[in-house]
Amino acid sequence: MNTGIRLGAGQFALVISFSALAGAAIAIGMAGLRPAAAIAATKSADPAAAAVLGSSAGVGRANAPAACPVVHFDIGCKDSGKTKEFYSQLFDWKIKQQGPAGVIDTGSKEGIQGHITSLGHEPEHYVTFYVQVSDIQAYLDKAGKLGGKTLVPAVKIPTGQFAWIADPDGNIVGLLQQKAPDGK
Repeated sequence: MNTGIRLGAGQFALVISFSALAGAAIAIGMAGLRPAAAIAATKSADPAAAAVLGSSAGVGRANAPAACPVVHFDIGCKDSGKTKEFYSQLFDWKIKQQGPAGVIDTGSKEGIQGHITSLGHEPEHYVTFYVQVSDIQAYLDKAGKLGGKTLVPAVKIPTGQFAWIADPDGNIVGLLQQKAPDGK
């Protein structure tokens, strides 16, 4: 399968570095910009929320599906200033620069938050969503068996770990595994 993205060793290192920063932006977006939803989810006694945050029971088992919500999005661009201005004016989003990422606050408790980033190399134009999973390696393996490809293997970030996969058609999808409530 050809994803259309070719990364040299140096570019791959930049993607890894960016992705670690993106993970920090995810943490900021989840813990800082949407405190009601993010904090409630991490403190919830609801079994469905607990399954999302820590159980790997549903991976590959039809009788015990785990919820895998979309929890974040990225908008990749060549000119972050112009892109931030466009989206802030179009949707009235509040965008605050945090390192290399413009962290988006959509101003709503509904939906998800995201960020805008210019990597400085290919891919320059992309939109990626992140799916929260209970066992990142199990989902990377499952994606491979289904015809997908790992683009960025699991990378540890302060809030857990993330990875990028390509679906069989080459679309980039992020995976995010939160740290368990006990910090492991």
